[in-house]
Amino acid sequence: MMLRQLTRRTILGAASLFALVPTLAFATPSSDEAKAFVNEFGGKLVAVLNSDTSLDRKREALLPLLRANVDVPGIARYCLGRYWRTATPEQQKLYLELFQDVLLNAVTARVGEYQNISVRLVDSVPSPAGQKVTLQISRPHQPSILMTAVIDGEPPKVVDLYGEGASMRLTQRSDYTTYLTRHGGQVQTLIDALKRQLGRP
Repeated sequence: MMLRQLTRRTILGAASLFALVPTLAFATPSSDEAKAFVNEFGGKLVAVLNSDTSLDRKREALLPLLRANVDVPGIARYCLGRYWRTATPEQQKLYLELFQDVLLNAVTARVGEYQNISVRLVDSVPSPAGQKVTLQISRPHQPSILMTAVIDGEPPKVVDLYGEGASMRLTQRSDYTTYLTRHGGQVQTLIDALKRQLGRP
């Protein structure tokens, strides 16, 4: 039951990346820097998603873009919360690898749902977590939606996404905390669940 919940929440949060589609960052970019980053990253994503290449080619093109522009390790550490400090170095390393694969798999699995999209930058405001850049996402025959990407670090990266008022990483952290609380705070149980999610021994 909980594994299905983890999968659903991860996919919902990860899919939001395509709608541009606390870290260890040392500097918060200015509003102009954040908007320039989002325009460049978002433009590359849109170009791939709107291309007429095969889904497999799109997935291949998107993976390096996501790794380069999304702070996956920072998001992973945030989602584990206080349990990061209780995990062994080996568990931390394995968890980071599994989290990245779960997130990227969830994102690339939904490539076909995003075609002929357009993105318009609406606003950028500072926050303690970084610059919040709000975007309007348009798809044919569907209502436009607003998404907010939180940009932080040097170089700038996406550290969180908001959709319908909900933070992706905060929602995932809540799920992980609930799961670990029910399993005695043992990080290995979450690692095993992520392995099963990925179909790994």
